[in-house]
Amino acid sequence: MAAEQPAAVIGATVPTGFEVTAAAEVQEKLGSASRISKDRGKIYFEVPARSLPEVHRLRSVDNLFVVVQEFKDYQFKETKEDALKDLEDLVKKLPWTDPLKIWELNNSLKKKKTKRKKHNLQRTVSKEKLNDNGGEEKDGKDAGGEEDCAPNVAGAEPAMGQSTEESQGEALQNEEDDKEQPEAKSELHTSSGAGTEAGDDKKDEGDAKVLKFRVTCNRAGDKHSFTSNEAARDFGGAVQEHFQWKADMTNFDVEVLLNIHNNEVVVGIALTEESLHRRNITHFGPTTLRSTLAYGMLRLCDLQPTDIIVDPMCGTGAIPIEGAMEWPGCYHIAGDNNPQAVKRAASNICSLLKKNENKESSSSSGVPLDIIQWDICSLPLRTGSVDVIVSDMPFGKRIGSKKKNWDLYPACLTEMGRICTPGTGRAVLLTQDKKCFVKALSRLGHIWRKSQTVWVNVGGLHAAVYLLKRTWERVEEKRSFW
Repeated sequence: MAAEQPAAVIGATVPTGFEVTAAAEVQEKLGSASRISKDRGKIYFEVPARSLPEVHRLRSVDNLFVVVQEFKDYQFKETKEDALKDLEDLVKKLPWTDPLKIWELNNSLKKKKTKRKKHNLQRTVSKEKLNDNGGEEKDGKDAGGEEDCAPNVAGAEPAMGQSTEESQGEALQNEEDDKEQPEAKSELHTSSGAGTEAGDDKKDEGDAKVLKFRVTCNRAGDKHSFTSNEAARDFGGAVQEHFQWKADMTNFDVEVLLNIHNNEVVVGIALTEESLHRRNITHFGPTTLRSTLAYGMLRLCDLQPTDIIVDPMCGTGAIPIEGAMEWPGCYHIAGDNNPQAVKRAASNICSLLKKNENKESSSSSGVPLDIIQWDICSLPLRTGSVDVIVSDMPFGKRIGSKKKNWDLYPACLTEMGRICTPGTGRAVLLTQDKKCFVKALSRLGHIWRKSQTVWVNVGGLHAAVYLLKRTWERVEEKRSFW
């Protein structure tokens, strides 16, 4: 296999609204041009197979799959029976060989990574046992929690949730709300799997084992005569017949994806078992922001080395942690008024430091990041001392209330304007309470100018990311405390 490594067309799901940002990252890091799908929240790009490890290191993508074939204008038959029969017949005509080679290569990379993780984990646990005899059980558990192991029931969270808007404009599945603990995983009805429970799978080890698979169908559009369940079932039956694989909804080796968006059909094979956005966070809060969305927001700021970046409402620390990982030449300050949030953010930073310690190649021992408890309306920072502010503001749903936001937003924006450098400072702020934000901004037009708006979906909520530029207008100095 080493002799001829095929090129791969990779599909990636990204936070809705940040497709252009993700395409820019792919171009910058892999040198590949991306095509943004009509189906929002997806991009496609071609890379040589040897670049797969770099593809997995992209910061703006949630899930990855290798494209088997793409049909830009698939002509579905009119009746349900004919349309489904057509999908069944398609299986035999698809060019599976190269994509399956990519899947195998991807698997071998995952196995190497798992071996490394196990080795590092054993080292960490034995170190902790030496350091602190009494706490070994708890520490072992914490270390395991960081490992992001994937015995996550694959049936519970479609690895590639891409169902687009339902009739009432519901959110993309790949915007499923990571604002809750990972357990909040509801499948939209347009995302479905096909496969039958395979009995005992204890014979997994043998060399000639039969592969287990499932088909996940994500369908959007109202012109189809069939449901995604029916498409997944019939397409899955044909896959089973074609490859003689065993269907299994939860303990599968291969996840075949059938993405249908109006007349656009893409068949793919999943390369990720769980979303890459879970990479940094081990201690979740009620409103934990996805790391991929945090990256998109940070990238909008055009960060420069030595910039001082503040997240004054950091929650569990997703934004500053992502910033410190990807822009280590800047100094990141995180703060929150909630002591519980500060504690969780500190725990996430500790987990990150441990993870960095375990990387054999890692020479750096720290991250340029501090966490503080403070009052957002009275920050202990000098006037004009901050270059960039990036924050996920309270939506007024799970935290705070819409009513409180009418006082909070103007006070926040005023204080942010005070600490931000006049003329060059900028802020990137995410909120779902758009009405309140726009009103507050209109009152503070002398210190903040709106430069760009990115519309995003956050767990079914239609939200906006605002890029603001600081004007040259000076804001009153903070009054003295003495």
